[in-house]
Amino acid sequence: MWPPFLFCRRLFVRRDVRVARAPSPAKATGRRKNAASGASRGSTGQTQQAPKGRNRLPAGSKTAKAYNPLAPDRISEILKRLDQLYPDVTCALTHTSAWELLVATILSAQSTDVNVNRVTPELFRKYPTVEAFAALSPEQLEPDVRSTGFFRNKSKSVVGAAKKVVAEFGGQVPLNMAELLTLPGVARKTANVVLGSWFKIAEGVVVDTHVHRISRRLELAKNSEPQKIEQDLMRVIPREKWILFAHQIIWHGRKLCIARKPKCVDCLLENICHAADKTWSTVEMHKNAKA
Repeated sequence: MWPPFLFCRRLFVRRDVRVARAPSPAKATGRRKNAASGASRGSTGQTQQAPKGRNRLPAGSKTAKAYNPLAPDRISEILKRLDQLYPDVTCALTHTSAWELLVATILSAQSTDVNVNRVTPELFRKYPTVEAFAALSPEQLEPDVRSTGFFRNKSKSVVGAAKKVVAEFGGQVPLNMAELLTLPGVARKTANVVLGSWFKIAEGVVVDTHVHRISRRLELAKNSEPQKIEQDLMRVIPREKWILFAHQIIWHGRKLCIARKPKCVDCLLENICHAADKTWSTVEMHKNAKA
């Protein structure tokens, strides 16, 4: 009689996630029936039901041999599912003008949008115009922005940007990348936020901490520097989607693809995501797909 262990199905285990070995031809029919019902096994060994609405993998990406993370059909499928999850998302920073958005974005560095949104209503009530900010010294502004962190540097940036906008741009926030980058405290991320969210100009892709992390987990970028990640994304994401894509990824990072413990079992992208640190998976995980 054969030893019982020879009849056990072997599983590869990584952290608390189990991914089944590809089935042999003899078992393929039975496995396909199980897959059709949307069931898979979780870390407890009990059958878990895959979330409804999840589509099959795009053609050409089902096997490791044919897998290309930047294949047009995979990119299209990612964008399609993001549209399903976050169809009309916009910038989460509270603002009513290009100047207010510029200030809020500068203050958001190393802080949360929620925290910034607690500070800016009173800030903009107290200093309602760019000219009012330009009349300040950085030291005068510091108490108003202290709770956002790094308040001394942020105060210098905001007051410096206000003075330059008034002196060189007639009190109007410039609407092109080159001129925005001349303002104190403004790098490409801040410039892209203002251009995309206020002026609706797709000059680039916003790369914040969420976009940095998730674009690498989804294997859309291999670089670790924000500017190089932006270039990677600009090559594979259609230009007309640059603005919305960044907003969608940012919201996805807040709601589902959380840094410490992503909610993979609830994610519509789960079966086209091979991130190394997934908490639940129905597909093979790739060791280099990580932030």
